[in-house]
Amino acid sequence: MKKKYILCLLLILAVLVASITLFVLLSRKTTNLQPTYYTYSIVNVYPHDEKAFTQGLVYDDGWLYESTGVYGNSTLRRVKLETGEVLQLYALSDEYFGEGIAIFDDKLSN
Repeated sequence: MKKKYILCLLLILAVLVASITLFVLLSRKTTNLQPTYYTYSIVNVYPHDEKAFTQGLVYDDGWLYESTGVYGNSTLRRVKLETGEVLQLYALSDEYFGEGIAIFDDKLSN
């Protein structure tokens, strides 16, 4: 019985010490917690197929690769950035919805 009482007291003490430590760490006030503001500027505008619902976009080795997602009409495209011309188009099967794309080991994955 005495062992259980001591174990219970030790457990309560451990929880109390952990709670106080956590409270002290979280209540410390830090100075200079100002958000970082970023800006941007548009440096160029390129033509794009307005009917393409872009889901993934990768620019690699001078080519723009785009995955579009429309149920029954999803595609994977290689596009000439400067003109918006679709140079290659692969239509996904109707059961697939085009999502994001990535290049890994020189392979395009959709």
